[in-house]
Amino acid sequence: MKYAIVVVDMLNDFVTGKLTCERALRTIKPNQKLITFARKRNIPIIYANDAHIKGLDKELELWGDHAIAGTEGAQVIDELKPNNNDYIIPKRRYSGFFQTDLHLLLTELKVDTLIITGLHTHMCVRHTTADAYNWGYKIIIPKDATDSFTKEDYEYGLNYLKTCYGAEITMVDEIIKKVLRHCLFYNITLSTTLTL
Repeated sequence: MKYAIVVVDMLNDFVTGKLTCERALRTIKPNQKLITFARKRNIPIIYANDAHIKGLDKELELWGDHAIAGTEGAQVIDELKPNNNDYIIPKRRYSGFFQTDLHLLLTELKVDTLIITGLHTHMCVRHTTADAYNWGYKIIIPKDATDSFTKEDYEYGLNYLKTCYGAEITMVDEIIKKVLRHCLFYNITLSTTLTL
């Protein structure tokens, strides 16, 4: 298994700005923990960020101006700020895959398993997960690192991801344990093979 973290729309406009989701605040620390762990393990971190064109994008008709490309509102929140080794995928629709080069990037990174976090389980996380499923990726959703505007939307979203896309719904701590077990197994297997 080769993992990547896909962080969806943890942007100023979604956390504290024009489309504030107060529930998003509780996802910050779990996301920080997962991202810090991933960086230490050289697991790719990809930010799939709304970057809309003012006066043009269809989403703006439904949600009003938000995350306009080049504005402060379209920037990742400071607590989860990307570093120079991370990847940023601008998107103009709900899905991080639609009309972006996310699949190409993942293919070149040889990734087969996505850990998808961020906002919102019933919208952008859902649509990104749908496309990930259609491309054949294994999907893991840390439920403490994603949320929605309401508890109902959040729970509906998680259930949909599990039922329709076979997503593994778990917690950040469990993901870290799983990755560590996988790395330990791989290292033991590799070292055994090399000594035969």
